[in-house]
Amino acid sequence: MTATPAQSAGAISEERSPELSDDSTPLASEAQEHVELARRVEATRELERPADTRIFVVANQKGGVGKTTTAVNIAAALALKGLRVLVIDLDPQGNASTALNIDHTEGTPGVYEALVDGTDLDELIRPCPDIPGLTVLPATIDLAGAEIELVSLVARETRLDKALQAYLAECKDAGDRIDYVLIDCPPSLGLLTVNALVAGREVLIPIQCEYYALEGLGQLVRNIDLVHRHLNPNLAITTILLTMHDARTRLSSGVADEVRNHFGDKVLRTAIPRSVRISEAPSYQQTVLTYDRTSSGALSYLEAAREISEAARKARSAG
Repeated sequence: MTATPAQSAGAISEERSPELSDDSTPLASEAQEHVELARRVEATRELERPADTRIFVVANQKGGVGKTTTAVNIAAALALKGLRVLVIDLDPQGNASTALNIDHTEGTPGVYEALVDGTDLDELIRPCPDIPGLTVLPATIDLAGAEIELVSLVARETRLDKALQAYLAECKDAGDRIDYVLIDCPPSLGLLTVNALVAGREVLIPIQCEYYALEGLGQLVRNIDLVHRHLNPNLAITTILLTMHDARTRLSSGVADEVRNHFGDKVLRTAIPRSVRISEAPSYQQTVLTYDRTSSGALSYLEAAREISEAARKARSAG
């Protein structure tokens, strides 16, 4: 990956676009867009099940880009549309577990036990109390030391993959197949993230539409390529989601244009807007979908989930 996106983003002005006069304010048009988005989301009562389980790694080593927010809200959106979804929280901070109202206090069994002790996932996974069809493998602070402990273990890069594949096979044999797995990675490129990339099949990269958002992206893409070549030939970057988008600023629009120019049709048409509701929801141990389903943030995540679902259908049709 070239440095072009980051260089270009750095050159984008941060000034806002000129304000429109009172009689042509964007409020009416934004309201209409909101109504149209709500209509499209409501029209999609349920999403089509994929032919096989899709395993997404939600990754970006840069913090504050909406990674965990994206993981939990896409998962919630898919589950609310009738699909069976598993979220694996691989971040020692446990923010995904918090947002999904899952206990992850110190000593609570979770992903640490799966990686280090080899505990079966069916003993560790918990149902999300607010969203039917959504289950969670929680992270606790114990996970903070897992990277050091994993170094001395045999096949340290594949431990999550083996545990996950065994669990998915059990679910399938029981007639209760998981449709989507979303793995929320820590904002680093250590052994935890490598485990996620080995276990995954698709990478979803959230990119915030702000200054310096593209910094470090080249290193992430190179690491994904290394894992693809040496550990997981089935891994591919399939989805880019723009987050914290503010169409009123030239900076936000400019970053979005650069990302679309570089990644092409991997970038979802839907961009997640800046939203107070999205920011507030985790403090109530909720996703924005359960906190305020009619908000622009919730509707945008529902629309993004629909796009992700349709991508699989289109790929099957093309194949």
